[in-house]
Amino acid sequence: MRIIDLSTTIDADNWEPDPITHTPMTHRQGADHMAAAMREHFNLDLPADALPDGEFLNNDTFTLTAHTGTHIDAPAHYGSTATYGTPRTIDQLPLDWFHGPGVLLDVRTDHPATIGADRIRTRLHAIGHHLTPGDIVLLHTGADTRAGTPAYFTHFAGLDHDATHYLLDHGVRVIGTDAFSLDAPFPHIIETYRRTNDPTVLWPAHVAGRHREYCQIERLANLGALPAPTGFTVMCLPVKLARAGAGWTRAVALIDE
Repeated sequence: MRIIDLSTTIDADNWEPDPITHTPMTHRQGADHMAAAMREHFNLDLPADALPDGEFLNNDTFTLTAHTGTHIDAPAHYGSTATYGTPRTIDQLPLDWFHGPGVLLDVRTDHPATIGADRIRTRLHAIGHHLTPGDIVLLHTGADTRAGTPAYFTHFAGLDHDATHYLLDHGVRVIGTDAFSLDAPFPHIIETYRRTNDPTVLWPAHVAGRHREYCQIERLANLGALPAPTGFTVMCLPVKLARAGAGWTRAVALIDE
């Protein structure tokens, strides 16, 4: 079985609207930390220099949001209430949602905007695939080529209301994208709202989660490495963060060779 990594790297050197803080602990600092912990918690005296080479285990502290890097939005992210009941947090969702047949839709465009239902139907027809419940649909927008730069957060394509509900109507519970958001870029959404004064254009893919229980995988990568639009399995188990609206995932595609 071949494994293709579909996840972005969490890197404090990359540009983020919510910056990442990375504080490394060296092996020498690890020894000092262990000696201090032994004294504080167990009243044991273990000098740092007594450890081999005066070193112990290093460690890293990252400060970041649950929506940094490749992550899964839980229903609780979309709103405090839902028409179907109480929205579940990421730790409450069944794991079988995040392991299933993958469907890759190439929706790359030179004009960042919205992706409508007609385009989804056209791409499905082009690859000869009929959606079935449990399919995990991955949108290849090409946005991951700008990851780590400010343009990644403003130049991409996202689903509109009809496209989102079209996928959900066919039993899809997990929709992924290599873009920053499953919705269109913020400037496009706000400009459309100002022009139309229509509140339904405001983040329709996310707001759909207040009426339909589903998850989004945002900030995928490497979708162009998939050899075919179908015939692979997606594994994207979320980190079990208690009461959180999202959780990081190391998303991969599994290809049986």
